[in-house]
This record gives sequence, structure tokens and C-alpha cells, in this order.
Amino acid sequence: MKDSYAIVLSPTDDGYVVYIPDFDIGTQGKDITEAIEMARDAIGLVGITLEDENKALPTPTPLQRIEAAKEDLVSLVDVDFDEYRRKNEIRTVKKNCTLPGWLCYEAEKAHINFSQVLQNALKQELKIAE
Repeated sequence: MKDSYAIVLSPTDDGYVVYIPDFDIGTQGKDITEAIEMARDAIGLVGITLEDENKALPTPTPLQRIEAAKEDLVSLVDVDFDEYRRKNEIRTVKKNCTLPGWLCYEAEKAHINFSQVLQNALKQELKIAE
């Protein structure tokens, strides 16, 4: 799922402090580009954590409803949570599966990597391109 969330960038002597109202979180960056990247990363991390906990992602607040000081910058950051998860969640999960003995024998004889075959098949079945 992809969405865009408002961020408030407040200038400091060291760069920018970023507040993300819809998630009630903050981050920072040494310049605007880094601050936006850090905001996207923070939103992605909190977003996939909420998904893992079966909690709903916040509904984005329209820019015109965001309150900010005169010196602050208000912008939008887009986050594709599915893409964020694919790029950043690198942990592996062990799954057991069953198959006929003869097929296991033939696959082992051919030095087939069972994990890789399963990953490829799942990506194909789910229509996920890398």
C-alpha cells in the first residue's frame, strides 16, 4: 500500500528536525534531503510495525490541516509500505513443508536449493517482481 503523509520540517543550527503528525513521531536530518529520507524511513518502519501488529495505518491528514510555525516547512512524503518491507525486512523465517519422498529424492539428487525454489514460486504466485 502506498500513501503520502504530511511532515513538518523545523530548521535548527544542525539541519532540520522533522515531526510526522499522523504517526506522532520525529526524526532529523542535516539538510532537507536527508530529513525527508529520514522521515520516509521512520514512517515505513512504524507503518510495517503497525501492520505486523494488525493495527490500521493512520489516515493521512490533509496539508491544509497541519499546524506549523512560520519558519517551518510543511511537505508530503510518499511511502510504499510493501516496497519498504521488501527492501528492509531481511530476517528469514523457517517454514516446514511436505512433499512426496520421491520428489525430495530427485530434488536432492539434482542439488536443488529448496528455499530458493519456494521463494521463487511464492514471488511468481503473488506476482511480486524484485
